[in-house]
This record gives sequence, structure tokens and C-alpha cells, in this order.
Amino acid sequence: MPLRGPLTFDTQYEVRTSRLRVAALASRQCGRVTRTQLNALCVPRSTIDRWIATGYLIRVHRGVYAVGHSASDERARLFSLVLFAGPSAELSHGTSAHRRGWLRYPVAATHISTPRRIRTRIPGVVVHCSRDLGRELVNGVPCTTVIQTLLDLAATEPLKLVFRSLAQLDYKRKLRGDAIRAACDDHRKPGSAVLLRALGTYIPEMAYTKSDLEDDFLLLCQRFAIPLPKVNTLIHGVEADCYWPAFGLVVELDGDGNHGTSAQRNRDQRNALKLRAHGLSVIRYGYDQVTHSAASVAADVLSQIEQRRQLTG
Repeated sequence: MPLRGPLTFDTQYEVRTSRLRVAALASRQCGRVTRTQLNALCVPRSTIDRWIATGYLIRVHRGVYAVGHSASDERARLFSLVLFAGPSAELSHGTSAHRRGWLRYPVAATHISTPRRIRTRIPGVVVHCSRDLGRELVNGVPCTTVIQTLLDLAATEPLKLVFRSLAQLDYKRKLRGDAIRAACDDHRKPGSAVLLRALGTYIPEMAYTKSDLEDDFLLLCQRFAIPLPKVNTLIHGVEADCYWPAFGLVVELDGDGNHGTSAQRNRDQRNALKLRAHGLSVIRYGYDQVTHSAASVAADVLSQIEQRRQLTG
């Protein structure tokens, strides 16, 4: 039924006070609130209905509203999903890992964990129900703890992403190996066996890579027992993708993103000439070679290392 009639002075005061309380809450939640929270703030149902009718509250998900305007960013989108999943919900799995800055790109689906049972489905969102976990605020958004995020990542995503996450923690001096091993003692925990193996074999140099292709090349080196190179190192004014100082060898990796134009190829050639002028050997591999002809690339790198060893030895 439409809400009509003038508001009394007392009612106007109550509405203004309610708005202030709601605005204060929304400011801590990326501009989002739930109907349950409005009820807890003692906002009358009639006031909530009026705010919805006038556009002050804008429905985002069932029971979740944007306050004042519908503008959104990634942080607001994620917080809306956490609120939708209910109290004690949090970002989890690869979504938590990306939010923490461990991963270069978001994983395919947005992952939320909650103690509740959620039946409503949202496209592109995976809700993990009946999970009562600890949580931490990461840039203002609730996420699973570091160790739980690593376990979930190891249980659901490629090993490369687990390696990258461990390398990022190592680089930031936040890697707690003993705590991870203790969490993995219970082998019934999903991801524990994979995470424990990754802890012993991850590649710290992944913290310095700038592309997935560079990650793949480091994994290739590990797989074929090639000494790990320095990554993205400045040599004679040129940033080399991979560099073995002991052998005077440089490997450049040609991804599709930054080696495709004639200007970029000319730059690559100038840089290679400059490095060769200082006595370094420069070889190049493309994405297809690294990802589909790994054994051939490995054999070529080992051959180049052996040749350089003989020259420098």
C-alpha cells in the first residue's frame, strides 16, 4: 500500500536519525546494508519501504541494498555478496587469494563461504555452505584467514596459483611454514596434501614475475632441473626476463601482449644487440613453445647453459 500523508516533526527527526545510523553502517560496508541490519538499527518497516519506493535503498541482491545510489565497484560487489551470504560469511578460495594480492587475475568464479545454507543461486558465484570459519578484513572486506585461503586454493585451483601465493607471502615475509605444516597435519582437510607438497617445492622467484608466461617458464625450469634464473633483472640498462649470471645467458619470453607490434619487436632487437655487445648470449621463446613444446625448450636451454659453461670455464 502506498505511503502517504505528511510526516510529523517527530517522524522527520526519527527519519533523519535513522538515515544517519544507516549511512554510518553503510560507510563501513562499501555503501551496502541488509534488511536484517536495518531491523537491528530499529528502522521501522514503514521507513524501509518508503526508502525503497523513493530509491534511497536500491536492491542489489535479495535482502541487500545499496544506500543512496547504485554506483558500484569491485569492492562493493564483493561486499554485497558477503552480506547476501549472511552473518560470518567471507570471501574464500581463489577470490580471497586474489583479494590479498597473491594472484595476478581473479579466478573464474567468485567464491563465498558461509555457515548458513544458501539455496538462491547467483550466476558466476560459488557459495560454500555450512562452513563456520575464522575471518579477517582485507582492505575492508571479510576474507578467510591466510591458512584457510591457502588450503582452499590448493583444493580447487592449479598448483601454479598455490606456488604464486606462497611466493608472494615469502616475498612479504609473511610465510609461516610451521603454522601451515600444523594445519596440514590433518590430512582430511581438503587441500592439505597439495599445500604441504607445494610448501616444499614452491619457487620464490615467482614473486618477481610479471606474466603467466614467466611463471610457466620457471615451472619448466623446475620440472627439467634447470638452474632457476634471476627474473626481471636490470642488466646494462636492459630489463631481462630471465638471467643466469654464472653463464652469461639471457632468455627473453615473447608473450602476445607486449611483443606483437613492429615497434616492440624493434625494441627487443635493440636490447638483444646491446646485451650481446656486453658478451651475453640472448635466446627467445614464445608462448606456444613454452606451453606446448616444453621438453624441446628445456633441452635447448640446457644446451645453451652447457655451451656458456665451457666458454666461461
